[in-house]
Amino acid sequence: MEVIHLKYPYQLIKQQEEAYSMALGFFDGVHLGHQAVIQQAKQHAYDKDVKTAVMTFDPHPSIVLGGRSEQVFYITLMPEKLRLLEALGVDTVFVVQFTSDFARLSPAAFIDTFIRDMNVVHVTAGFDYSFGSKGAGTMAEMQQLSNNDYDVTIVDKQTIEEDKVSSTRIRRMLEAGDMEGAHALLGRPFAIDGIVIQGDKRGRQIGFPTANVQCAEGSFIPAIGVYAVRIKVQDAWYDGVCNVGYVPTFKDNNKHITVEVHILNFDKNIYGEEVQVTWYKRIRSEQKFDGIEALITQIAKDKDATIQYFTNLV
Repeated sequence: MEVIHLKYPYQLIKQQEEAYSMALGFFDGVHLGHQAVIQQAKQHAYDKDVKTAVMTFDPHPSIVLGGRSEQVFYITLMPEKLRLLEALGVDTVFVVQFTSDFARLSPAAFIDTFIRDMNVVHVTAGFDYSFGSKGAGTMAEMQQLSNNDYDVTIVDKQTIEEDKVSSTRIRRMLEAGDMEGAHALLGRPFAIDGIVIQGDKRGRQIGFPTANVQCAEGSFIPAIGVYAVRIKVQDAWYDGVCNVGYVPTFKDNNKHITVEVHILNFDKNIYGEEVQVTWYKRIRSEQKFDGIEALITQIAKDKDATIQYFTNLV
């Protein structure tokens, strides 16, 4: 898959010879609603014998439009988003840098610059996709301004349990620790990339060594609690028990959230290794124990619950 970075007005494609069927959207999460849009774009690419393309944006528009100073957390960071798009069979991804200049484009100018000039012969987007200055352009307007230069497909709202599949809904589920609900909307388990770093090694001292995962910057961390997870280490997958929280049994005033995974049937030194954690089920909330023995007893129960969960999942 080819990835092309664009920036308006300095880094653009003029008089593009390759023709595209293009899916438009931010696509945070690449959830089932996004996948429906991309599959439609792929079908039109096949029908017209052109390449399938996706246009996405970086950073999140709210940073530019809303003037947000705090960090934005993503369901899928760009590297994971690109991996998922490639797995869906996308030929080319255009990553447009979202700047104030880009945000001021009129809907007509957006179409001229990012549709006509790029030889897009078919545009596909969701029913609520907007473009141009202040999101003034709608998909109906995309159709009206085409002058028969390109075709337009508007994908209807995708629902699960009578509610729209959306990135906002998935974020609410992650905030509540509802990993099974997020899984249903994503079409796969929620995942976070990270690097294993040195921790306090208290887990090893009590017989439950953990991999302390420093999650990639901008990752959306699920609700505090204990989870059944799977972790990819050195291209192999292992079941694990993950604690997200402040380790209150050991640190009364810890303000830094940690992500620690006790990997089942695993005994290797993996400091510095890149890993991916996929989240399946929240087992319980985090709690402070009166002593080490009570903590050890609970961790053993969490381990048994995780083993039972993955045994039943097969």
